[in-house]
Order: sequence, then structure tokens, then C-alpha cells
Amino acid sequence: MRRIVVSEFVSLDGVMEGPGPEDPYVHAGWTFSNQDPVGMKFKLDEVMAHDALLLGRVTYEGFANAWPGRTDGIGFAGKMNSMPKHVVSSTLERAEWNNSAIISGEIPVEITRLKQERGGDILVAGSGQLVQTLLVEGLIDELRLMVFPIVLGSGKRLFGNNTDPVSLELAGSTQLQSGTLILTYLPAGS
Repeated sequence: MRRIVVSEFVSLDGVMEGPGPEDPYVHAGWTFSNQDPVGMKFKLDEVMAHDALLLGRVTYEGFANAWPGRTDGIGFAGKMNSMPKHVVSSTLERAEWNNSAIISGEIPVEITRLKQERGGDILVAGSGQLVQTLLVEGLIDELRLMVFPIVLGSGKRLFGNNTDPVSLELAGSTQLQSGTLILTYLPAGS
């Protein structure tokens, strides 16, 4: 069975929006003040190890605007552009970025079906609303947080106002020279 791996950039106060410089948010680019070669390699290895992306509409549209014209010497852009992309949306009519398909309807049912298909693990990046749904529905197999040593004070937070607690177990941690922490969590009891 395929696993859903969520990987997020978050500030110390839990903000996840606007990590990149092209994002249209007040604090856009906040991760770039703490770049770290080990962290960059971690993100490269992570993308290369996954067979597909699962994205919410807002993240999908941002990625679809940013990635198609990019190339690089390490293969990150090529992988992003070639891997299958599943976008969860009730409003998107077309997904034109290479190898993209729309998922709508009963999200938990559709994601469960996707996990049962043949193939490797599926990576979720950004997509705050989708991540909250996946967490509540128990569909996340691994949660990776890159926690940056910055307090933003405002912005969309990764964990919304879910009514039920979700227990996780720390499976690994790495402290980068920049002060950023990479924390890996699994569902409690898994």
C-alpha cells in the first residue's frame, strides 16, 4: 500500500503560508533567511524518493505557475514536472500541468483509493486545508516538519481548529546548522 507523506515548512508559531519568495503573502520568502545545504539536500532527496504529489488547489496553482518553465542541474525541476500530480479541488475544472489529475467528491474515499493503487509513496507539500482533512481522517502515514527559527506572528497556520486531538509519535529529529529542525512524526501506535 502506498503511503501519504506530508512535508511542511513551518515557523515556530506554526505558520505555513508564504515560504517561497514568489508567494503573494505578507511574509513571503521567510524560509530563505535560513537556507541550509543539509536542508536543501533533504528536500531534494524527499522529492526524488516519491512517486507522486498530492496537492490542494491553492498549492497546485502556485506550483503549476512556478515549475513548468524551470530547469536545474540536479533534477529537482525535472522530477516536479514529470511526476504524477493529484490535485484535490471542488472548483478546479482543468489541471493542465503535466501529469495532473483532479480529485473531487468524497475526499477520504478517493485518497484511500489512491493509497491502494500500485506505486510508491505520495508526497504532500503545502496544501494546508488538505493536510488538516487528511490528519482528521487518519490518512497521513508520516508527517515531516521543517521548523524554522522564526516567529511570524500572523499567517495561515498548519494545524487549524480541529475538534479532536490527533496523537503523533516522534520518529526522528535533525537539527540543522541554521537552527532549523527537521522533525518526523508517525501516527501514534503505528
